[in-house]
Amino acid sequence: MRGIAALSLPARIFVSIAVAVVTVGVAFHVAMVFLQTAPDNTVSKRHAEVVDSYVYPEFERNWKLFAPNPLQQNVAVHARARIAVPGGGTKTTGWVDLSAMDGAAISGNPAPSHTQQNELRRAWEFYADNHDEKGKPYGLRGRLSEQYIKRIVMLRFGTKLNGGSVERIQLRAVVTPVAPPEWSDEKTDGKTEYSVQPWWQVTSADLPGGAK
Repeated sequence: MRGIAALSLPARIFVSIAVAVVTVGVAFHVAMVFLQTAPDNTVSKRHAEVVDSYVYPEFERNWKLFAPNPLQQNVAVHARARIAVPGGGTKTTGWVDLSAMDGAAISGNPAPSHTQQNELRRAWEFYADNHDEKGKPYGLRGRLSEQYIKRIVMLRFGTKLNGGSVERIQLRAVVTPVAPPEWSDEKTDGKTEYSVQPWWQVTSADLPGGAK
């Protein structure tokens, strides 16, 4: 096979440019993720704002799978909506288990997408890490995490729900401790706790496609 040599000159130029662009893009992505994950150093400190703006929230990584402090809770994210119905009234939907929806999509799928597995979970972790117990954001990253998870919820709900228009949404986390193994001396009460967040007004920026 003659490969690229068999192509015309314009085609070879196009392929070469495409390969160069992809190579630069991959190198940039790997560098940004490495700087965010690696211990603090001169380069990561100097360019922290650029690195964070690229990595968060889609490419953030953590180490909660590994010892000595693996994640010991099951966290489910629920959402509900307040909708305006014809005639001028409003009504509130029941809580929808968004995590269960992702679980159902993954179950039996030999190759689930990264979005199905991680989008909602990581978005909630990003939000929880950057808000206090009352749902008040910590600076710019807190507001960014709020916007991000609102858009995810609105992608699930849509602008029309149960015969009305979605005006507000509310989230809660349902946290259940993972029971220790039978051979362990560790004790847990197994009590499920709920972390309910404030109601959020839905704006055009929260809808699919963002603000127009």
